[in-house]
Amino acid sequence: MPASREIVEATTLLVAVVVLFSVSYWLISKVEAAKWQRFIREKVSSALEHGGGKALALVAFLAVYREGAETALFYQALFNEGPNVGLPLALGIIAGFVVLAVIFTLFYRYGMRIPMRPFFTVTSILLYYMAFVFMGKGIRELQEGNILRITVIPGGPHVETMGIYPSMETLTAQGILIVLLLFAMLKTFWPGHQHEGGGATEA
Repeated sequence: MPASREIVEATTLLVAVVVLFSVSYWLISKVEAAKWQRFIREKVSSALEHGGGKALALVAFLAVYREGAETALFYQALFNEGPNVGLPLALGIIAGFVVLAVIFTLFYRYGMRIPMRPFFTVTSILLYYMAFVFMGKGIRELQEGNILRITVIPGGPHVETMGIYPSMETLTAQGILIVLLLFAMLKTFWPGHQHEGGGATEA
């Protein structure tokens, strides 16, 4: 039934919002290369101390599995955009494989290293942007499924590609995401917080 389909699509989009925003926040918190390296060392050391190779294998499996689940959910939300998105998504996936193959070759053959700060910054921005879009579209689907009311804002912004619709509910939900992003950035880049992180690294 159309209403049921819209509710399922809305649920998928909103779950994707939670996953994408949480990963975006995690990447923001790991923008500094020292923080990322410390995080990896702590996880590996903990795995070796408490269970040896088996625990380390479990950590690696969960890390890869999580990435796969996030990717599947991400594409599921994109495929719900409409009947004409199949070809663009397929081309994007192929382009992604090509780029990954080139990056892997550069790292493996020539010993190049990833510039962690720009990499995490760009990735977190991309994930946050998709979470922002999915939030607007997810709330819109709930409105079309008669789960949420529609409070129209006359003359309000309407940008379909960004998931921005002229309703109080969609704009409020996206406003909450903006506030959460600002909080994440303040928590990560606040001078006192950075100083504490630097002290931990030096120790």
